[in-house]
Amino acid sequence: MARSRRAENTGFVCVHCAADVPANTDGHYRNHCPSCLWSLHVDDLPGDRASDCRQPMEPIGLVEKSGKGWQVVHRCTACGHRQPNRLVRDGDAPDDLDLVLSLPWL
Repeated sequence: MARSRRAENTGFVCVHCAADVPANTDGHYRNHCPSCLWSLHVDDLPGDRASDCRQPMEPIGLVEKSGKGWQVVHRCTACGHRQPNRLVRDGDAPDDLDLVLSLPWL
């Protein structure tokens, strides 16, 4: 059964730092913590929520994608899967820019 993008835009508790992460309010959905930038391995392909891994994903660097701007690259701590994710710059809980800028460019 297909999931709606609205259903994916929900708050969650960060698997790494236990922060309460609110749903995004800038028109995109959030998949990582704005405080520590960690994520959870839930997608095989962006947005599909098909991964059975469900393990923490560490922020390992930055890339710039045409049309999407800067993205944080996450690497799964269990299986090594890598996934770039759009930064959250606006809304109620934007990503910590100092932390973002401390990541290496890949």
